[in-house]
Amino acid sequence: MRLGGPVFVGSDDPEELAQGHRALGYRAGYCPQVKLADAGRIRAVQQAFARHDVVIAEVGVWNNLMDPDQAKRRANVKAVTEGLALAEQVGALCCVNIAGSFHPDNWAGPHPANLSAAAFELAVANAREIIDSVKPRRAKFTYETMPWSVPDSADCYLALIKAVARPAFAVHLDVANLVNSPRRYYDTTALIRECFEKLGPWIVSCHLKDVRLEEELTVHFNEVPPGQGGLDIAAHLLEVARLPHQPPMLLEHLSSPQQYDRARQHVLRIAAELGLDFEH
Repeated sequence: MRLGGPVFVGSDDPEELAQGHRALGYRAGYCPQVKLADAGRIRAVQQAFARHDVVIAEVGVWNNLMDPDQAKRRANVKAVTEGLALAEQVGALCCVNIAGSFHPDNWAGPHPANLSAAAFELAVANAREIIDSVKPRRAKFTYETMPWSVPDSADCYLALIKAVARPAFAVHLDVANLVNSPRRYYDTTALIRECFEKLGPWIVSCHLKDVRLEEELTVHFNEVPPGQGGLDIAAHLLEVARLPHQPPMLLEHLSSPQQYDRARQHVLRIAAELGLDFEH
């Protein structure tokens, strides 16, 4: 199994970055900063990470593929297309973005149309265009699961897979983002099992974090470090372990190296209790 997260080594040298991952017990990570036109650095990153057996889990391109401003949307599609091309060249498992939002000001904000047929159709069209422009042989294009935009459930993601109809379209799973109701929060075990049962063969990368239901009206959730919320981390680890390709799990959105260390130790402790191995 592979766990990953940001490293804080004070260098952008690919060799030092790769070694920094292994020093923390990470065997997966985010793609280091590199431009598509920089063939030398792409090659150096790919070789260093492969040499130290650190999988580059994802190239993240975070913008709004459903921006109401058509000029901005076209520019965003171009940026994601370049991100997928970079993922292919650097040896990353996927390029990931959210499907987008119709919110006029917040690129990832809630909007009544985000779960509409129009949003679904645009997500399909964008994925096809990006994939067909790059024609990747190894890297996948993925949408991260979201609480108020497609794909917001395993069934919605399955429908997208069928509609996009491209082998290069796959799943980026963030279960915490799918916890958008008390019913889901109080049975994250069932939610996790459903996601892996329905989407398992297509999952190429995961974010591993936690979510907490606050005692505020109306319903209010906060994203928190692993172990400080209600997500069944053990169930998540067990489901990944059952997949033959064992997609990497990446920690994210924490505020300091110390917080990442605590989260990493928490996940490793649960894994050890379950008899799961992140080291080999």
